Amino acid sequence: MIGKIKSYDEKTQTGVIELDEQFYGFHLDDWSESVAPRIESSVLFEAEGDTATMVTLIGNYAPTPKEAVKSRRIAIALAIFPLTAIVGGHRWYLGFYKMAMIQTVVTAMSFGGGYLWPFIEGVLIFMGKMYEDSEGRPLK
Repeated sequence: MIGKIKSYDEKTQTGVIELDEQFYGFHLDDWSESVAPRIESSVLFEAEGDTATMVTLIGNYAPTPKEAVKSRRIAIALAIFPLTAIVGGHRWYLGFYKMAMIQTVVTAMSFGGGYLWPFIEGVLIFMGKMYEDSEGRPLK
């Protein structure tokens, strides 16, 4: 089964995985990765009642830490080009979905005046001040 980690408590070393509005608890003993569980990570698991066992990371969240996946040049272009910048295109591309929605709303509410925000972020990406995607991986 494939679900997403919805919560994880380091003190008790327990967490919750959600799949189709059903919740499965797991303990760190059932975790098969070398990295700690992270909220919103996609995982493959076996369900035994309401308990998840054999929990393994999958997809973009699999532990290949710090390997560049996203292009810095594409992020800059999406931030500076007006048609993609007004909807926070660079934020969507880098995986910052909530911030992309906020940028889209601000730009719409200011009748395009919010374009300055993604333009400045494009300059920051160019200067190397914004250098990671939402998963903490560097931009290539």
